[in-house]
Amino acid sequence: MRQPSADNHPIIVWFRNDLRLHDHAPLTEALRRSDTVALVYCIDPRQFRMLTIGAPKTGAFRSRFLLESLEALREACRERGGELIVRLGEPEQVLPALAVSIGARALYVHAEVAPEEAAVERAVFAALQLVDCHGSTFPGQSLVHPDDLPFAVAALPDTFSQYRSLVERAAAIRAPLEPPQGLPRPEIAPGALPSLAQLGLADPPSDARETYRFRGGESAALQRVREWVWEADRLRTYKSTRNGLLRVDDSSRLSPYLALGCLSARVVHANVRRYEQARVRNADTEWLIFELRWRDYFRLVAQKWGARLFAPGGLHNVPYPWRGLDDVGAREDFAAWTTGRTGFPLVDAAMRELAATGYTSNRARQNVASFLTRVLGLDWRLGAAWFESQLVDYDVASNWGNWAYVAGVGNDARGFRFFNVLKQARQYDPNDDYTRHWITEPPAEYPAPMIDLIAAADRSAETYGRATAQRAPRSAPPTRR
Repeated sequence: MRQPSADNHPIIVWFRNDLRLHDHAPLTEALRRSDTVALVYCIDPRQFRMLTIGAPKTGAFRSRFLLESLEALREACRERGGELIVRLGEPEQVLPALAVSIGARALYVHAEVAPEEAAVERAVFAALQLVDCHGSTFPGQSLVHPDDLPFAVAALPDTFSQYRSLVERAAAIRAPLEPPQGLPRPEIAPGALPSLAQLGLADPPSDARETYRFRGGESAALQRVREWVWEADRLRTYKSTRNGLLRVDDSSRLSPYLALGCLSARVVHANVRRYEQARVRNADTEWLIFELRWRDYFRLVAQKWGARLFAPGGLHNVPYPWRGLDDVGAREDFAAWTTGRTGFPLVDAAMRELAATGYTSNRARQNVASFLTRVLGLDWRLGAAWFESQLVDYDVASNWGNWAYVAGVGNDARGFRFFNVLKQARQYDPNDDYTRHWITEPPAEYPAPMIDLIAAADRSAETYGRATAQRAPRSAPPTRR
C-alpha cells in the first residue's frame, strides 16, 4: 500500500537504462511517497549524432531494440493502469518543463556513473533546482548494492581477481524488488514513439544468416531467462559452452537486456540460485554470476576513473603511438576491419555478423579487438566507438572497459595481450562452421590476408614494451563530488 508524503506532490521517475518495472528502486520509492507519479523517458537527440568514425552514436540495431523496449514498457504500464510518457528532446530541457506543468517537486532516477551520462544527470538536476524541483539518485543498476561494498569506490582494487575475492566474502546479494501491481495515470499526453527514420536512421538490414533476433522489452528479457535457464536447461553447461561462436544457446544472450535495464542483474542472480537448489550447482552455474561480477567491476572502474578510461593511454598512461584516422592507410585498414575484409576468416566472420545482426559473441569480440589494436595498431578507441554504434548490447562501462583491457591500457593489464586469430579459429571453430556461415563468397573472391599476422604482432609487442617503460606514473583519479 502506498504511503504518500505529507504534501503528496507529484514525483517524476526518469527512466534511462532501466526499462523495466521489476527491481526498480526509484519507481518503488516514488509510489511509496506519492499518489501522482509520472514515468518519463527522454529520447535524447545527441545519442544519435554522427561520430567521426562515420557511424551514428546509436546505430540501427540498438535503436530498434530501444524503441521495442520502450513500447514494451509502455504496454506494461498501461496493463497496470499507468502510462509511460515519452518525449524527444534533451533531458535538461524536457524534464524541468514537465515538472512545472504537473507541479512536481521531486525527480527520482537510477544513478549513472560514466562521465557523459553523469554530466547529463548533473545538468538535469541543476535545471530542476531553478523550478523548485529536487533530483534524487538511487543505486540499483548493479548486482551488488553500492552500500554493501566492503570498500569505498576510490579504493577499488586494481584487478578483478582482488575485487571478486573481497565482494564474494563480504557482500551479500540483495533480493530484487517486486514490480508494482498498479500505477497511477497522470493527465499528461503520453507522446508518440518516434520511428527510426525520425531519428535519422534506416531500418537495420535483414539477413537470412541471423541465428537469433533480439526483441526488446522486459517481458522478452524474462522470457529469455525462462527459456534458457529453465526450459532449455543450458545453465548447467554454461562454462563449457560460453565460447561457442554459432549456436544460439551456447550463451545466455541476456546482455542486451542487462545493458538497457530491461532485466535486473539481481533477477538473474535469483534465478541462478533457485536453479542451483532445484537442479544442480556446479562451476557452470557459478560462471554466470562470475560474469555479472565483471559487469559490476567495469561499472566501478568507470565510476572511479571517469574520463581517464576514455583517454588514449587509458588508466595506465601508456604512451602507445596508436594509428588514427588522420592517416590514409589507417582509414583503409579501419574500413577493412569494419566491413570484414581483412583476409582473416575469424575476424571477418565476426565483423560481418556484427554488421548484419548488431551482435557477436564475447570470444569473437576479444579476437577482433586484439586484431585491431595488436596487429593493425589502430587506436583502441576507434574500435570501442564502432562497437558503441553497432552493438545491440552496448553498455558504456563494459564496452570501454573491455576494449581498454584488451588494448593493455585498462585494469588488470598483464603486459602484451595478443589473440592469435588463426590459432583461436582452430580452437573455437575447428570445422569452420562459423566462418563458413558468415563468409559466403567463393574463395577466389575472398581477400588475401592484409598483413603478416605474427610479424605485425611482434612489432606491436616491441612498441608496447617501449611505451610501458616510458609511461608516467599513474595518478589518482580526480576528486568528484
